[in-house]
Amino acid sequence: MKFVKADILYDGRGVQKDVFVGFQDSTIKYVGKKKPEGEMIGEGIVTPAFIDPHSHIGLDRAGEPFMESEANDKLAPMMPLGRAIDGVYMDDSAFTESIENNVLYSVVLPGSGNIMGGMGCLIRNFGKNIKESYIKDIGVKMALGYNPRSTTDWKGERPTTRMGVSAIIRSKFLAAKKTKAMVDSGKKSIEEVDPETEFLISILNGNVKIMCHVHKEDDALFLMSLVDHFGIRPIINHGGDFHTKTIFEEIKKRDMSLVYGPMDSHPYKVELKHESWRNVELLQNSGIRFALISDHPVILQRNLFLTTRHFMRFGATREQCISYLTSRPAEILGLTDLGTVEPDKIASFSVWNGDPFSMDSYPRLVIGEGKELVNE
Repeated sequence: MKFVKADILYDGRGVQKDVFVGFQDSTIKYVGKKKPEGEMIGEGIVTPAFIDPHSHIGLDRAGEPFMESEANDKLAPMMPLGRAIDGVYMDDSAFTESIENNVLYSVVLPGSGNIMGGMGCLIRNFGKNIKESYIKDIGVKMALGYNPRSTTDWKGERPTTRMGVSAIIRSKFLAAKKTKAMVDSGKKSIEEVDPETEFLISILNGNVKIMCHVHKEDDALFLMSLVDHFGIRPIINHGGDFHTKTIFEEIKKRDMSLVYGPMDSHPYKVELKHESWRNVELLQNSGIRFALISDHPVILQRNLFLTTRHFMRFGATREQCISYLTSRPAEILGLTDLGTVEPDKIASFSVWNGDPFSMDSYPRLVIGEGKELVNE
């Protein structure tokens, strides 16, 4: 067994001091005060691997012109059968920088130019190719607000207003609901249903999550009307313009989750006119489940951890800030074997050369599923 000495262990939920973390192959076997038998490979402050629950890494690639982006396909406004993993290139140099900064896992999503752009997936940033990197599908990308109505020069029937966006969504879900009723009653077999409608029925049945792009509060309330009417269980993505206590109360009332951000980016459109780092005080005090995102390349994934400083300004502890990037996204995404450093979890963590919250600190040893990815 290999092990590290954690002078301080931010385990994803709390903090422990002077403990050892032992692992064998890809699994953590021991966390405790007693020094285990085996090879000690590092010592310092230990954190779990960070998980970015919303990014476009590998689709929008470093060093490539904008027209090479594969985040949005301009073919049609509804493309639920697309899969983000099919557009990822693992030779994106951003992956290396993410790994060096302890971001080892990414949810890669299609962009928000389409109303429904395809399935997002969880990947290992350290995989050599998409076969090695792919872990699981997470949810289909849906978009509300400005973005899907800003693409009228793309192919297909494109909405010019938010009313148009809502009309297309309601039409598709209502049609799928009627078809589902026919299938459930035996009047129609699932083999007779076209693939797109069958996929939408899977959403209505709760078998497929929705990762929904939404910034403004009124658009979030429209999403909640879909929740109330169709019983869907979306995860809210972004929320950058959420600036009143009321919207967080509505989210909490429905027990919905939010993956929040990106922070520290320029509010480049009208629907972000209330965006402010000060909104995190409302978020932090709201009691809802949330985690932090990069929306890479909107902010570079390597800088995701830096955004926790805003929460510390409003009283978040260090262990809470670590949780926003580890156990919280794992909980929201349903990842039972990631997000914490404890026995039987996957051995993905970093040993830092100093206090992670100090500007001169960095991970000097990065372990990804039991393998040394970085050792300085």
